[in-house]
Amino acid sequence: MSLDFYPGFRCRSIRARLAPPPSDAEGIMARISCIEEEDHPELAELIGKIRAGRRGALINVYKLLLHSPALAACWIELINAARFKTALDGRLREIVIIRVGYLNRTDYVVRQHVPVLALPEGLSEAECAALADWQDSRFFSARERAVLAYTDAMTREIAVADEAFDALRPHLSERQIVELTVLVGIYNMHTRVFTALRIDPEPHHT
Repeated sequence: MSLDFYPGFRCRSIRARLAPPPSDAEGIMARISCIEEEDHPELAELIGKIRAGRRGALINVYKLLLHSPALAACWIELINAARFKTALDGRLREIVIIRVGYLNRTDYVVRQHVPVLALPEGLSEAECAALADWQDSRFFSARERAVLAYTDAMTREIAVADEAFDALRPHLSERQIVELTVLVGIYNMHTRVFTALRIDPEPHHT
């Protein structure tokens, strides 16, 4: 199914394709204020752990979550486990994350992963763009298409049909199916939380 109903998805480039959502008054988009590191010395230890798990960065995801330090601490552990401590290869993980971002219209997630995180895992910019309408694209292997169909079913239908589930079995072990399912679930949570909060884009998203 095409995502043409989402404004900007048929533009020439990834950045054009992901037109930013309308801002609120005075350029403020986020509904919740960001926790700034210099204003909260009591959070220094936790922020240090987040930076260590995020290649030194404190992105807006965590600046919002730090309103609830316990949730921020759990979130970084869960995201890192799902992305870096599984038997799923990086290319497949990025395919899933970007597809969920497109499905849930969360351009923050797509911009965060394309191109900086996706390209090093073996995805081209053309493949990243094609994930908006993968069924009609010339890209992606049978294994990747089975995973994309499963991702779509989990995200759109919630209850996954046997056909979509069984299509995974020739390509993934039971461990990988569990890890894939959790990854899709996590990024559905991720996208819905930060769409509701209207997370601000990062400086490098522009």
